[in-house]
Amino acid sequence: MTASHRPDGSGDDAAHLRGLLPDAPEWDLTPARRRHHRDVLLREIDRARTVVPAPATPAPRRRWPRPVLLLPATAMALAGALIVTLPGTEQEPGARAEATDARHTAADGVVLTLDRIAAASMAVDVEPVRDDQFVYVRSLVRSNEGAFDGPVKLGAPHRREIWVSQDSAPVTRVGVIREYGKGVPMSGQRIPVETAAPDGSAGQGVPAGIDRPTYRWLAGLPTDTDALRELLYARTRPLDDESKDQAVFRKIGDLLNETVMPPASAAALYRTVATIPGVRVTPDATDAAGRHGIGITREETGTATRDEWIFDRNSFTLLGSRSYLTRTAGTEPSTLYNSTAILETGVVDRDDRVPANE
Repeated sequence: MTASHRPDGSGDDAAHLRGLLPDAPEWDLTPARRRHHRDVLLREIDRARTVVPAPATPAPRRRWPRPVLLLPATAMALAGALIVTLPGTEQEPGARAEATDARHTAADGVVLTLDRIAAASMAVDVEPVRDDQFVYVRSLVRSNEGAFDGPVKLGAPHRREIWVSQDSAPVTRVGVIREYGKGVPMSGQRIPVETAAPDGSAGQGVPAGIDRPTYRWLAGLPTDTDALRELLYARTRPLDDESKDQAVFRKIGDLLNETVMPPASAAALYRTVATIPGVRVTPDATDAAGRHGIGITREETGTATRDEWIFDRNSFTLLGSRSYLTRTAGTEPSTLYNSTAILETGVVDRDDRVPANE
């Protein structure tokens, strides 16, 4: 850390900085938010201590915004003023305040938006799904039809239907997909899945769980944010070059996407998303059907991708999702390679029926 001095070189620095701060509001953070902000502070301190090797070729000098930390009144009184400064990134006071305000506003916007989405999900009347039923989802999809190692070629929108078994017991038929696009259509194709038993022999199917979420399994998730966060981080497996934070963000998206979600579980998942570092709000996002909404997004440098969930501006219901290749993958500046729009969700008694025929 570096000290900040008064222009005239007089007086106590910490006292002067405290005088510049506005009066602390009379509120306190929850234990979960306190731990979250403490973790953010520790990560910023660690980053400030890291020496980054100089690039082989000259690069423009970057000005990084200073981290913002929300502290309750008692903690501010004890800690005084704390400034974390990265080497070689001194800023004018006005620029520093502007950058801090921007980060403050962005962090507050994510928490506020996800709190509103969580509250809206609690207000939805959901009929519990039986084990002998299927969750039906009809969506519109645009996906990459280009070569695996070539440029992205986004295909035309096509219809996708899926029936997902809600049987809590291990199953070998987890559902049915009908999807038309480039290649052979998967019309009514059943999905056989086998797992290994603990003794190494062939298992009897896939049980309900984080990789096959049923309504009953989702309803059994912890609704406490700390407990749910711990469970998700323990059970989620990252992909190659993917961080744990991104893996959990992606997994929550999977849980929300083609399921009927118990209201309390949905609210807990959205509040857990607010604790994942790097999550932010995009004010305008568009799904595969052209519907505009609010985006909840996270960029992952390890995989050079950015995932975005899109919510209706008024009802805060999930409309769909988008996935991008980012600039670090050589794209200019980011390339959309997958887009979905959820058009209908329902519950049926058989995997060859749609809700209108029930």
